[in-house]
Amino acid sequence: MGLKKKSDESAARECRALCGICPAGCGVVVLYDDRGRIANVRPDENAELGVICKLGEHSAAIVYSKDRVLYPLRRNGEKGTYDFERISWDDAYDIIVTKLSEIKAKYGPEATSIYTGSGSFELSMCDVYQPEGVAVSSASSVLFPFGSPNTMGVGALCYVAFAMIAPHVTMGGMQINMFSDFENSDLIVVWGTNPATDCPPINLKKIMEAHKKGAKIVVIDPRRTMTVALTDAEWIPIRPGTDGALALGMCNVLIEEGLYGESFVRDWTRGFEEFARYVLDHFRPEVVEQITGVPAGAIVALARRIASAKGAAPAMYSGLEYNGNGVQAIRAIFVLWALAGQLDVPGGRCFTMRQNHFPLNRSGHIATPDMQKALGRDKFPIYSAYRGESHAIVLPDSVLKGKPYKIRSLIILGGSIITYWPQPAIWRKTLNALDFFVCIDRHLTADAAYADIVLPATTMYEIESYMTYGSIFRIRERVIEPLGEARNDSFILAELADRLGYGPLYPQNEEELLRHVLKGSGFTLENVHKAGGTVQSQTVKMQYKKWEKGLLRPDGKPGFDTPSGKFEIASTILEEHGYDPLPVYTEPQESPLSQPEKAKKFPLVFNSGARVTTDFHAQHHGIESLLKERPEPTVTINTSDARARGIKNGDLVHIKTSRGQITLRAIVTDSIVKGAVEANMGGGCHVGPKAWQEGNINELTDLQQYDPISGFPVYKALLCDVHKKNEKK
Repeated sequence: MGLKKKSDESAARECRALCGICPAGCGVVVLYDDRGRIANVRPDENAELGVICKLGEHSAAIVYSKDRVLYPLRRNGEKGTYDFERISWDDAYDIIVTKLSEIKAKYGPEATSIYTGSGSFELSMCDVYQPEGVAVSSASSVLFPFGSPNTMGVGALCYVAFAMIAPHVTMGGMQINMFSDFENSDLIVVWGTNPATDCPPINLKKIMEAHKKGAKIVVIDPRRTMTVALTDAEWIPIRPGTDGALALGMCNVLIEEGLYGESFVRDWTRGFEEFARYVLDHFRPEVVEQITGVPAGAIVALARRIASAKGAAPAMYSGLEYNGNGVQAIRAIFVLWALAGQLDVPGGRCFTMRQNHFPLNRSGHIATPDMQKALGRDKFPIYSAYRGESHAIVLPDSVLKGKPYKIRSLIILGGSIITYWPQPAIWRKTLNALDFFVCIDRHLTADAAYADIVLPATTMYEIESYMTYGSIFRIRERVIEPLGEARNDSFILAELADRLGYGPLYPQNEEELLRHVLKGSGFTLENVHKAGGTVQSQTVKMQYKKWEKGLLRPDGKPGFDTPSGKFEIASTILEEHGYDPLPVYTEPQESPLSQPEKAKKFPLVFNSGARVTTDFHAQHHGIESLLKERPEPTVTINTSDARARGIKNGDLVHIKTSRGQITLRAIVTDSIVKGAVEANMGGGCHVGPKAWQEGNINELTDLQQYDPISGFPVYKALLCDVHKKNEKK
């Protein structure tokens, strides 16, 4: 943990630490230069997560980027510009507190709001600021004591559908207490994710190790991803947005051929009979082939392989969330796994032993002051119930139309609404119409062009906090002092709370934070320091089929932690809220099948949201060393589709939907399904080359197309066309 002198003449130093680029907590060894600055970073192979991604490798360039905001700023020019002047922290807080108080006095506390983006994922932010009664959240409660119910954030864009709603309404579990047992699998199905571009690539490492031991890998994706090449996987290309139909088609095979566990279905499921009728009537493999493009024979073969595997584990994520049927598609896959006998068995999709999580203190969370007033509660009640927050998709209606009331002020922490959400023009208008707007970030975002105040945040190399890895607790030690006057996001909010009159509700410094989260764990801060910064709570032996042993329910009775106590193929919670209780398939609202006339003008299926290794959402496009690898955003198009349009690899092309048009660089390849394209996300940022600043794919997406359960916008399965730039039409 400490520093040690190197033997060479440069007197450089090294320390073991945690990577500070993202919140994953990868162990690294940091090399300092002779000025005490980060010079280089490499993986710490002895750490809990001894891996490093490309972004971590470029830590020094990111930390010392010329684009860092290092001092509080106040707007000096017109909104829509980046004309700011430097002010003190005291002046910034005085302005913020005065403006929020004025708005509260005139319009009520609900007129104030906060939005937290992916920059709020640092563990202490999630643990300390999440709303009361919520299992996991990156939303911030900091304005709850002020009286506002309007906390919202990036949870309305990703994670919640896959990791919270779908598994919980089906089997009472969530991503935080489930895992795929790749180590013991002999079949791994990668579906809706690309582990090769994960930050960090933990699952890729596990899948590659399983492959070396003999596991077979299948990748279901519109693209032949790098994961296919690295794991020698079988690629099953699929039309974007039809994953739910494929899962139901495989369920059809299991039921038709009797390949499901009869005793499990009889004793532990709800809704099997009506589900069986539904899939047998509508999802024969030949029918599913027409929907998905996956050959009927491949559907039958994969269903049989999943059912017969000694252990079949899925790797899934946000690729399944970003269409109008996301929650139900994910549920269909969970049902497939349960029927195939691959739920909570060695090598399958498993529940964790709850005793094997480090017991962080979860007291002190603050409840939403008036959940009925939270924006979007009426439209997306299940999302609000699981997150204890408002839904950001309705923010424009509130600000611009006063529906159901007008939001007057907004704080955005670690996010960029204009970049992330569909139809940026609507969001520019929304931010411009606010009475008062604050951005907290490490760099100026597209949103900051409309901010009244900008506050500088640190990287995680500049803070002291903690990480947990199952039963292990480790202190995140500060690697360097904060640059300029940048501050830890957590304590920026804590001081705001203090100045608003309720500071004691939140830890105000690092020591208070660490003592707070350790309270009741059996460890004191002194214990942890004495142990070298890392401690581990007691663990128990893994057990399987926990529903039979009373290990899933709080009351200790056998069954699942659902209203019926069973695995709910027909969900009680969805039914109570007026949704179809079965994991039904709905054809994308905008597709070649649902809108054949529109498809004549826009014949290609638009797909976006796939990650790359050189950025994280809209971040890092100003880092020269990363730009060398990806200098501009791209669109991937099938060779046949490109040939028909006279497009060659490397051409600049226009990609167009009924909402708008942008220019991207074409990658022509057979590694994407014919009839679909994949466009880089993350463009539209303020920093970086012009191509990245202007290449915002959300000019093409639609704020009115979303999953009715989660409210997630549709970033995949829209209609578009692509043509060579300057080509006359």
